[in-house]
Amino acid sequence: QVQMVESGGGLVQAGGSLRLSCAASGRTLSTYAMGWFRQAPGKEREVVSAISWSGGTTYYSDSVKGRFTISRDNAKNTVYLQMNSLKPEDTAVYYCAADRGGFYSGSYYSIHENEYDYWGQGTQVTVSS
Repeated sequence: QVQMVESGGGLVQAGGSLRLSCAASGRTLSTYAMGWFRQAPGKEREVVSAISWSGGTTYYSDSVKGRFTISRDNAKNTVYLQMNSLKPEDTAVYYCAADRGGFYSGSYYSIHENEYDYWGQGTQVTVSS
């Protein structure tokens, strides 16, 4: 089974940067679409970004577009989220997730959390003002 371990979260000042990583163990993620989600206290989990297995198709929520960059290295079974110009409202637990639906198309991704099959444990990102 696919298991994912996240790292890179922490405490930063507004305007700073963090790079999140999600490394898979077990089966390869090379044909899975991948996504990043986040959940702040008292709020529902929301999609942040997604990427197809080819890496050629990406999605960003309006709140992070232009500041965050998603990427993947299939040879390393790892997906990344580079977060720049961080704002206090970015504070949340960030989760990576894998979607088996990516097998059917190199350009496929989903922004709906119920489409994802495997989830990481989450990593805390805190942005101070």
